[in-house]
Amino acid sequence: MMLRLFLSNLFLVFALAAPSFAQSDPQALFNALAKADFKQAEQLIGQLAATGDPRVVPALEAFAEGELYARKADNAVFIIRPAGATVSLIDPLSGEVAGEAPKASLAKLKINNNLRRVIRSALGGLTLLSPDKAVCMAAADAVLKSPSAENLELVEVALAKETDGQVRRRMEEARAASILISERSVDEKRQAISTIANLGGRDGISILMSVSSSIDASLKPDLDKAISAIETNLNFWEIGQNVWYGMSLGSVLLLAAIGLAITFGVMGIINMAHGEMVMLGAYSTFMVQETIRSHAPHLFDWSLAIALPVAFLVTGAVGLVIERGVIRFLYGRPLETLLATWGVSLILQQLVRSIFGPTNQEVGNPSWMSGAFALGGLQITWNRLWIVAFSLSIFVGLLILMKRSAFGLQMRAVTQNRRMASSMGIRTPWVDAFTFALGSGIAGIAGVALSQIDNVSPNLGQSYIIDSFMVVVFGGVGNLWGTLVGALSLGILNKFLEPWTGAVLGKILVLVLIILFIQKKPRGLFALKGRAVEA
Repeated sequence: MMLRLFLSNLFLVFALAAPSFAQSDPQALFNALAKADFKQAEQLIGQLAATGDPRVVPALEAFAEGELYARKADNAVFIIRPAGATVSLIDPLSGEVAGEAPKASLAKLKINNNLRRVIRSALGGLTLLSPDKAVCMAAADAVLKSPSAENLELVEVALAKETDGQVRRRMEEARAASILISERSVDEKRQAISTIANLGGRDGISILMSVSSSIDASLKPDLDKAISAIETNLNFWEIGQNVWYGMSLGSVLLLAAIGLAITFGVMGIINMAHGEMVMLGAYSTFMVQETIRSHAPHLFDWSLAIALPVAFLVTGAVGLVIERGVIRFLYGRPLETLLATWGVSLILQQLVRSIFGPTNQEVGNPSWMSGAFALGGLQITWNRLWIVAFSLSIFVGLLILMKRSAFGLQMRAVTQNRRMASSMGIRTPWVDAFTFALGSGIAGIAGVALSQIDNVSPNLGQSYIIDSFMVVVFGGVGNLWGTLVGALSLGILNKFLEPWTGAVLGKILVLVLIILFIQKKPRGLFALKGRAVEA
């Protein structure tokens, strides 16, 4: 009697445990997908992820790609591959071929976007235990973006074993996101909200907003406080991002205007062909890169370094020819120099169109100027960062030239009092000629930099000539410090106005503000001093 009772109880235990055993068998779980609806399929995918079996990864990936089929005869599930008139049946766990069958004998497992999201989350959980740091980070990112209560235990197991600090932080964030949609305690969810608040960013707000309608009422104040803190932080970083964009634009304006500040300040010439010097510098870069692509492609990363002296010499020589051939006959007649240089700009534009065509030319980025990186909440591209650094280096170089060289001393003397400088033996015509060549050469260097962020076309210079004049007039004619402050100020002001007014109206408002400023201070922010200037 006792033996019969023992056997009866033992049978009952196995009977009750059988479903549990079946649930832990990946093959049975895959076969159960054949008759499951979308809701049941979500649960089955969660159970597959909970097994922690890496063999299920290829099958889940195939499911997401729509390559998982059930055999109609027995509901066995396979991955299929074309094999002539039939298809190969591949075991979802072992990956071995299990025979062939007509495609008509199979039924495709249905999938929707929600199931794909669940699969991505499950795959993230299954790869959390990988020894590869990059794989673990990608898996934690996947769980963070698509949190799942079913993956929570697996995330915690991986977190307990992880030793890398960066991966641990991301796993803790993924765990917190999963806790918020689980049945864990209120205290654990409150701590999870704090963790997501520290994560911050748009992702943090998205995670917190997604649970706002289903979370416990006692957690609402914590949730609202966390969302408010993230939004405040985002607004702060948005201001910083606008300042960076403004500095980036200002550095471009500085490059385009600094050569004009020299020629305009020393010679009083309204050079409407200055933009075409920038354009010639950009086309010099294009020609250098084409030569390197054809004859020495391994030197492509050095193409900009090679293009800088080439562009400076080409545009400096063109500037010298323009000054000796046209401008030197028109000193003291600013309106006539304006018309003459405007005609020169049209000639240069048409010459470039005739040689290179009217379409944009391809100028590539070297590897060290490609890509971007995050600095706190700022997104900084390498090409913009290098241009900012390059602009400031050109500015410092010109300051040294102006303050520490004999040529700079002569330029400043001619600027302050041309007749007195001439009477002291300074050859003012040649100072004018080489100053114009220097300003044109710097414009060519600006073209090298601008080729990395703008279209290289015959109209490139026209995009910057008006802004360059605004920078020079606003900062103070002929003053390098005024040009720097004016360029950065106008760049930042433009970037703060654009979100509110649009790009075109923003430029108009900047122009109106400069006109009003010039009415108050006609000589700009930093006016030059000297007898000739004051006269």
